[in-house]
Amino acid sequence: MILPFVFIVLLIASCKSYNKTQIINNANEDSLVENDTVSISSDESDYEIIIIEPGFNSWLLSSARPEGFHSQQWLESRNIIMVQAWNQRNMQPSVYDPNLYELRIDYDANTDYGYEVNYKLYNYFLYFQIKYKQRLSSFIPRI
Repeated sequence: MILPFVFIVLLIASCKSYNKTQIINNANEDSLVENDTVSISSDESDYEIIIIEPGFNSWLLSSARPEGFHSQQWLESRNIIMVQAWNQRNMQPSVYDPNLYELRIDYDANTDYGYEVNYKLYNYFLYFQIKYKQRLSSFIPRI
């Protein structure tokens, strides 16, 4: 699948010290639906993530807990766990579907990515787990 690949490329690029970096897979640019693209940026930080995943935006608006429900610290702690699980799966392509875990995520626990980036990253992980029937942590989300 190309969508998790694009997401991870964008996450890796955004977690470095780039300022408002945007990466879009040009091969799929024409087939993207605007509502399926979520751009995450924050005035709190210089990081931006672009998630291109059909259905994620509508799921985020209709099913995810509202912004402010969880603290940034809580979201960061969950993101650290899920990024670690993701990266472990990325390093085991013979065990886990390499089309789902194409690239390693460079998420630094000591970097303040801001609330919005952490909120949408966390919710992308929830959406990913539901859509692809994966489990990235022992934490079972309530939706």
